[in-house]
Amino acid sequence: MTAGRLSIIPAAPRVLVLADTDSRWKWGFLTAQQLFPTAKHSGLLLETAAAPSTRQLADTGVALRPDLVDGVPDFVELHELDDVDALVLALPGGAVQAVLHGLARRWPRPGRRPLVISGYVGVVYEKLAEGLLLRAGSDVILANSPCDADEFRRLLAGSGSDPSVVLETVLPFLGEPDSSGGHEGPFTVTFAAQPGVPGPRVDRALVVRRLIKHARMHPDREVLIKVRGKLGEQTTHVERYPYQQLGPRLGIDRPENLQVVHGNMGEVLDRTNLLVTVSSTAAVEAMHRGIPTAILTDFGLQERLGNHYFIGSGCLASFTQLDAGALPTAEVAWARSRGMGPSDAVDQARSALVARLAEPLRPRLRPFYDMDNASGMLPQLLGRYAMDGHGHALEADDDNLTDLPSAVRSLVSRAARTAYRQGVDTVAPALRRLANI
Repeated sequence: MTAGRLSIIPAAPRVLVLADTDSRWKWGFLTAQQLFPTAKHSGLLLETAAAPSTRQLADTGVALRPDLVDGVPDFVELHELDDVDALVLALPGGAVQAVLHGLARRWPRPGRRPLVISGYVGVVYEKLAEGLLLRAGSDVILANSPCDADEFRRLLAGSGSDPSVVLETVLPFLGEPDSSGGHEGPFTVTFAAQPGVPGPRVDRALVVRRLIKHARMHPDREVLIKVRGKLGEQTTHVERYPYQQLGPRLGIDRPENLQVVHGNMGEVLDRTNLLVTVSSTAAVEAMHRGIPTAILTDFGLQERLGNHYFIGSGCLASFTQLDAGALPTAEVAWARSRGMGPSDAVDQARSALVARLAEPLRPRLRPFYDMDNASGMLPQLLGRYAMDGHGHALEADDDNLTDLPSAVRSLVSRAARTAYRQGVDTVAPALRRLANI
């Protein structure tokens, strides 16, 4: 961007979204649309080993297909960043930190540069301080609820960072509250699966057995197991025991009224009368719509499962209670504090962003961590993204590699990405076709 550029917000600001998975792409793009409705939107996807397939991107419901960029070092050098008004980082905390360091090196002095926005794809139930401080240094950190906004500001102020960067909004895929209004067809129970929660095979097998039992106890109901992707596709979190495989391996006949489905979660909720999950963000979407929602207690209420987030919601239930006909609904006050239901947060956020975009100059980006306060952590963290502790790209022959294993993994993964994507998008579908011959 040139120094002589006028300090007024354009009628159609240019907003770029950078993501690394299908779920983060969905959140990032819908957030950009929600906060900048008149903008010219574009998107990039970091080409990693977990890069989503074409089908997974289609299931997000976002019509725009992002272009690929090889990694953070390549991204921060893109010429098109000079013409971007706002940058939405739909990335995990470590990747946000890497981008912030790269951009801080690219623009070392106050001047014209994109407004950098970061946030969270869903509810924040673990590593709250850790994830927040990795995002600290962004011009704006989005909070998806009043509860999150208050906690973010408290933590930032307590750590000596600027709490005013926190901007309250709502999850962009929630839509209008109480919009379901019922549907035609049988009563439908949807289990929203998560790749890693619960993790152990025995726990996931129990889920399958209980869903089969529920389907047999209620032959008038449709029971759906909504999975994140097809077999062989990567997800944001590792899935060691896909539900699609567990059913047949248990040697239990599947009832006719139980099926495994995938696709857009919003479309599945359109036909859902009861949403069941351990801790999926789909629960928030269902509660927002007014759909009865059950947060399973069968594996306990634990931070590692994430279901502790829903304590106080009024939606905690066991499979046994659901078999007996329980239809939990969210407590109104609890739901409001978590960003569900009517809210004017988006309108207020838009107004705040208009003011931020109109600023004539932006200060230099200052990530919370640097080589002065985190010399033991930062090189290893940034090394995972092929960068050194000062935001420079690592070279294969760099004599100053602080975290050689991380650097090697990063460099090797670049060569593996093309092979992986070829396997998912070309080889795997061909093998499936052959298997059906």
